[in-house]
Amino acid sequence: MQAYPAETTEAFCEGHHIGFEFFGGVPRSILYDNTKLAVARILGDGRRQRTRTFSELQSHYLFADRFGRLGKGNDKGKVEGLVGYARRNFLVPVPRATSFAELNARLLECCRRRWSDRLRGHDETIGERLTRDRNALLSLPQVPYDACEKRTARVNSLSLVRYRGNDYSVPTAYGHREVLVRGYIHEVVIASAADEIARHPRSYERIALRENGTYEQLYRKWFGIE
Repeated sequence: MQAYPAETTEAFCEGHHIGFEFFGGVPRSILYDNTKLAVARILGDGRRQRTRTFSELQSHYLFADRFGRLGKGNDKGKVEGLVGYARRNFLVPVPRATSFAELNARLLECCRRRWSDRLRGHDETIGERLTRDRNALLSLPQVPYDACEKRTARVNSLSLVRYRGNDYSVPTAYGHREVLVRGYIHEVVIASAADEIARHPRSYERIALRENGTYEQLYRKWFGIE
């Protein structure tokens, strides 16, 4: 379980990466709802047209996908149950943290502590069952996955590049050029050809102001500050 500033493509990808590392392998098949982060379009015969980023993620880890039926929440009832368990046991009372890194480290530790639990009807602990289940997982790729969203953009006359409603500066020598923007959860990296030309902390301020009032209000909401 991990927490992110927003439900974005890069958070979706990073969540997979962290999850696979946590379990020590890749499931052979994963069941999804019809999130727009994975499904660009549902065709007339029910087939899903995957988003480019989801197709890249799947090609890197080589897992098969399955999608729940529209309007059939019972297709993934166990998932909803685990979400409810995590909310009640890991997020009540609302945790306080100085950063997402600190909060996520705490959430992972909550998951690890649960390995010693033994569920009703099972002789083995969750950790013992996980050790056995790992034999059925696909191996992790040797090359780590680059969990980001990639977009092309043009540098404007002020040497700024716009990404997700925020402007990031680059050296003036790159004015009016086409660049590649890699949006990570906490960083924005800008490259021209093969050269990295700028790296900035990721800003969610425009998103925060548009959806949640002031940025200060959103920050207090994220980290449980009164």
